[in-house]
Amino acid sequence: MKVGIIGAGWIAEKAAITLNGMSDCEAFAIGSRSIEKAQAFAQKWNIPKAYGSYTELIVDPDVDLVYIATPHSHHYDVTKAAIEAGKPCLVEKAFMANARQTKEILDLAHERRVFLAEAIWTRYQPVVGIVRKLIADGRIGTPHLITATLGYSMGNKERIMRPDLCGGALLDLGVYALNFVRMFTDSEISMLDGFAVKSNTGMDLTNAITIILANGILANVQSSAQCVGDNIGVIAGTDGNIIIDNINNPQTVTVNGPDRTYIETIRVPQQITGYEYQFSACRQALADGLLEPREMPHAETLYIMELMDGLRRKWDVRYPMD
Repeated sequence: MKVGIIGAGWIAEKAAITLNGMSDCEAFAIGSRSIEKAQAFAQKWNIPKAYGSYTELIVDPDVDLVYIATPHSHHYDVTKAAIEAGKPCLVEKAFMANARQTKEILDLAHERRVFLAEAIWTRYQPVVGIVRKLIADGRIGTPHLITATLGYSMGNKERIMRPDLCGGALLDLGVYALNFVRMFTDSEISMLDGFAVKSNTGMDLTNAITIILANGILANVQSSAQCVGDNIGVIAGTDGNIIIDNINNPQTVTVNGPDRTYIETIRVPQQITGYEYQFSACRQALADGLLEPREMPHAETLYIMELMDGLRRKWDVRYPMD
C-alpha cells in the first residue's frame, strides 16, 4: 500500500519511520505547502515523491492512501479535497475541529463510497484485544471504576494556545482518555461533566472529566498540557484490577487480584512505533472493500467528537470554526 503523507511535522516523521519499517506499506509521497520542505523531508526519510502542495499529492494516481498529519484545525479542507478526488484517507486525531465538520466529512465519504478512518492509534493496537479478553474472561470480576490520566509539559506551543489551531488539552490529549474509556466499555453514557483550567487565550490546559455509564461504571479521566502525568490507566473490578502503563502507547498490562495481590504482567508485542497497526488496519479494510476500519467505526469517531463538543461548551472553549 503506497501511502502519501500530508504535512511534514513530527507526526508525519513518526509515520515515515513506521512505514519505512513495514513490508506491506510504503511511504511513497510527501506533500507540504513548501516544495523545499517536502524535498528535505523526502530525502531524510527516503520517500520517492515530494510535492509542494497537498493537491498534487492527492491527485497522484499511484497513492493508495492519504495520511493527513496536519494540525486538526486544518483537517477539514484537506480531507474534503481528498474524498472528493476519491482518495482513501487516514486522518490524524482529533479527526476534525468539531462534530459538525466530522458529520459533513463522514457523510461525504459515505456518499462518494470512499474509505475514511481516524488515526487514533491506540484503538488499533494489540493491547485493546488483550484487555478486552481479560475483562470478558472475568479476571477482575465486574468492572466498576475506570481512571486514566494523560499529561505532557508542552509549554506555550502554538497548537495548544491558539483557538484558530483548535488549541487546548482536550483535542490533543483528552481524546485519548475518552477513547480509553470507550475501548473497554460501549455502555450508554448516563452523565458527563467536567472542569478545566484555561489559558489567557481561552484554551483548556488541564481538564478533569467524570462519566457515569448505564452499566454502573464510573470513569474519571484527566488530561493536561501543563505537566508530566503518570499516563496510567486503571480498570477496577469486584475481584481485581488491570493497570495499563501508558494509555497513549501501552507496553505492559498488569493484572492484580483481590486485595491488589499481583497476578501477572503481560507485555505487548514488539513494535516499530505503534503506528503500524493503524496502517495495517487500513490496508486490510481496503482489501476487504470496507469504507471504515473495524477498529474505529465512523459512528465512534463522531460520538467522541460530540462528547468533546459538549465538554467545550461547558468550559466555554471556542474555536473560530465552531
